[in-house]
Order: sequence, then C-alpha cells, then structure tokens
Amino acid sequence: MKSKLNNFKNFLITRFIFLNGIISIVVLTVILIFLVYNSIKFFSGYPIFDFLTGTRWSPTSTEKFGLLPLLAGSTLITVGAIIIALPLGVGAAIYIGELAPRAVRETLKPVIEILATIPSVVIGFIGIQLIVPLIKRAFGLPIGLTALAGSIMLAFMSLPTIISISEDAINAVPIKYRHASLALGATKWETTYKVVVPAAKSGIVASIMLGLGRIVGETMTVLMVTGNSPRIVFSWLQPVRTITATIAAEMGETVRGGLHFSSLFAIGLVLFIITFLINFIADRFIGRIRKM
Repeated sequence: MKSKLNNFKNFLITRFIFLNGIISIVVLTVILIFLVYNSIKFFSGYPIFDFLTGTRWSPTSTEKFGLLPLLAGSTLITVGAIIIALPLGVGAAIYIGELAPRAVRETLKPVIEILATIPSVVIGFIGIQLIVPLIKRAFGLPIGLTALAGSIMLAFMSLPTIISISEDAINAVPIKYRHASLALGATKWETTYKVVVPAAKSGIVASIMLGLGRIVGETMTVLMVTGNSPRIVFSWLQPVRTITATIAAEMGETVRGGLHFSSLFAIGLVLFIITFLINFIADRFIGRIRKM
C-alpha cells in the first residue's frame, strides 16, 4: 500500500513538472509568434536592411528606424557592467565561500540576497542621486547621465545573482578536494584558486550568464540614468539609449497599429533573439565544462 502511494506521488510530481515544462514552451512560442507577426507588419512598410544598418533612430520627426544606435548603447552598457561585476562578484563569492569567518559569512550571505529584492526603480533613483553627480564631478562632464552610470548600476544589480550562485557552486565542491590539496602541502589560498574554483567553474559561468541576462533585460534603471540619447557612441562618458529603454519610453506615445508602434516589436524581437542566444551559448558552454 505504501509503495503504491509513493508511486502515485512520483507520478503526480513527474506529470506536474512535465506540464509546467510544456506550458513554458507554449508561452515562449506564443511570445515569439506575437513578436514575429508585429515585426512582419513593420518590415512590410520599412526596409529590413535600413533597419539593421541604420544609424539614426528618429521615429517621430524623420521616421528613421535605425537599430545600430540602440544596439550600440545596449552593448556598451552591458560590456561595462560585466567588466565591473565579474571580478567583484566572483571575488566576493570566493571570499564568502572559502575565506570569510563563519560569523562574517552568515551575515553577508543574507544581506546580499536581500539586495536582489530591491526594485529597479529604486536602484535607478539611487543612481540619479549618487552616481550621476559623482561621475559629473569626477570627469568634468556637463551631464552625468552616461553609459558609465548605467554600467555601474547594472553591475550592482547583477552582483547578488553572481555572488549567490557562485558561492553555492563553491560550497558544492566536495570537502575531500580541499583535504587532499591541503594534505599535499598547498596553502589555503592555493587550494582555493587551484582546486576549488576550477571545480566550481561550471556554476560560476552559469552565475555570470544569469547576471548577464539580468543586465540585458533591465529597463527602468537604464531609462533613468543613461541620458536616453539614441546615438552611436564608443565612450562610456556619453549619454546612450538601450533597446529596452526605447521600448519602455516610446510604447505609450505611439499610435497603435502605426509604423512606429510595430517598430518597437521589431526591436523587441531583436532583444528576444539576443537573450535566446546568450542562454543557448551558456547552456552549451556549461554542458561542455561538465563533460571535461
């Protein structure tokens, strides 16, 4: 009787997980179809080549829908955020997981996890009040709403994800690896960066990719601190505009069914493809690491 009950529970759990997986796939498919349908409406009235290679985004005055300024802004901010967050996040995870005293570890871990719950609009407000004036004074700029401000705030937002998952991956490394390394005469630090970190690299890479996903998809913070200037720039000290900020800023100002309205779905489709590729590459990379 007990065996039959356990089998029935396992059957229900399996079917529940399977059903949730199917629902997730269906929802993603519907979203993709919705984006493609509205994008086709846009490309039927605007050349796709001009969209992909255009250097101006001016939908209201000249009806120019160039993707490159928005793509350049998103790329610049994302690269800057990863450059800042990667060493800080992984370094903090190594310290918390391996080097910090127990009391410090038990204090820092909950604090970091609480930081992940701060709303993005609050982080954007903090950036406007603290980071933007600091950048303006430090570099002598006429305005502090720049790509650098966006990168700093997005790096801050991605740190809880990177630190938490990397620290979990480090803690998952079997204790016998550490004992074996110490028994061979290695120091604590040598054991950490030559044994523990390589053993946890798949989890660390996963944390970085999840942090990157948080950065790419963020909207409100970059809308508030980057200046929203749709130009192609190659400096972190100039205002930029990202794909997500463009959708958020212009969706409520367009005529439903118009060319401008459908153009926002086109750049949304581009963002969907970018995030899909990031997750696909991360999954393949992590799978390859696990097979080593």
